[in-house]
Amino acid sequence: MNNIYDELRSAIFSVWHRRWLALGVAWSVCLLGWLVVALVPNTYESKARIFVQLDDALSEVTGVGVGNRKRDIDRVQQTLTSAINLEKVIRSTAIGDEITSPKQMEAAVLGLAKNVKVESEKDNLFAITAEFGDGARSDAENAKIAQDIVQKMIDIFREENLAGNRGEMTQSLAFMDQQLGQRQKELEAAEQKRLAFEAANPDLIQGGAGALQRLEAARSEMRGIDADLAAAQSALAAINGQLAGTPQTLPGMGPQGGARGALAEAQAMLAGLRARGLTENHPDVIAAKNQINLLRGAAASETGPTGIPNPAYSSLQSIRAERQASVQALMARRAALQSDISRITTAQISNPELAAEHQRINRDYDVLKQQYDKLLQDREELRLRGQVETEHNAVKFEVIDPPTTPRAPVAPNRPLLLLAVLVVGLGAGIGAAFAIGQLRSTFATTARLERALGLPVLGAITHTLNDQARLLRKRRMKQFYMASAALGGIFMLLQVAEIIQVRTVG
Repeated sequence: MNNIYDELRSAIFSVWHRRWLALGVAWSVCLLGWLVVALVPNTYESKARIFVQLDDALSEVTGVGVGNRKRDIDRVQQTLTSAINLEKVIRSTAIGDEITSPKQMEAAVLGLAKNVKVESEKDNLFAITAEFGDGARSDAENAKIAQDIVQKMIDIFREENLAGNRGEMTQSLAFMDQQLGQRQKELEAAEQKRLAFEAANPDLIQGGAGALQRLEAARSEMRGIDADLAAAQSALAAINGQLAGTPQTLPGMGPQGGARGALAEAQAMLAGLRARGLTENHPDVIAAKNQINLLRGAAASETGPTGIPNPAYSSLQSIRAERQASVQALMARRAALQSDISRITTAQISNPELAAEHQRINRDYDVLKQQYDKLLQDREELRLRGQVETEHNAVKFEVIDPPTTPRAPVAPNRPLLLLAVLVVGLGAGIGAAFAIGQLRSTFATTARLERALGLPVLGAITHTLNDQARLLRKRRMKQFYMASAALGGIFMLLQVAEIIQVRTVG
């Protein structure tokens, strides 16, 4: 513990013994540092807030532009600080007065991009902040330029959202019209090519349908005709069965007895049995048929009136004639379809290249037609959106807080920097004095001399001064205190000057 105390005493004595060196270094460092701080230009900040209302009843009703406005505002926010817009700001403010070359403009744009911020505080509220400081200009000029930068950014924001939308819409419609004209020419060329191919190959074309489509349609129709033909043939067989069991005449005006009357009764009885659903192998049916066969011979040899015609038999004959005609028509249609299927199949086998070419032409035409229809629909939607935005603009732009006029610099913090320079200067002076003391072989205390020599030190002689030497030391101490106070006084004057300068800005 005593060693630490001795070392501390030794360090303090070494510094105090070389106090003029420490004070000179402190003065040098402080004057140089304060000069550097004075050369740092003041930076002034201007800020504005703008409100953009996105709500629009007309857009919600028509469904046009809904969901795109926020995206457009975000896009403008991101592109507002682009190089092109910053160049517009520079040229429209005093910054561009001294720019004469592209390199100077590029450097100015890069510097301004670091000092301009566009931030979204809420959903519809944006803050634009700009900082500017140029050592070649006065503080009032720097403050005015910062305000002008923010004002120009607001103007660009308004142009991008209001006037820019109409110009962009006009350009988009012109581009869509150009694309529609090009697609229309391609579609007309494809249609002419298809018509020319169909005219040159009529065997492969029928009503504009492809050979495969016609073949599939014919086969589908053939399956329907086969089903209808089977049903018609079944119905014809049924009517033939009924006609076979129905007598041609009924006993009426002729004699009631005789073979003919008996034959008519037997035939009526057989018809009744069949109507009951009895089969041909049923004993009653067999007996009735045998009786009819015996009576036919007797009835054939009889002369005289044969009775009246049976109306049911005549009706069944009419029905059979209709069903026979239907069967014949279906068979004729089936034969025609079979011939058409065979012809299409033969054409495909003999001309596969033509069939493939026709399919390719139709496919290209369909693709172009779909593209044209989609482009036409998009163009109409874009036109309607443009009308909605023109008649009732959805963006309501309002400046909530205009660009502020800077009254005090935001950077640098000159009072703090001045104090830091003073502290660094004093530290540098003390450090220089201490370092010089360490380089020289002197001993401030007897204990340190004893440790260095390894021998006991019996005592030390006190430094005595006469009256003249004491007056000289007193005068020099007064000069030292005055020089130290002058350093502090300069620091205070710089602080006061900074405060006065800040208050007089604007």
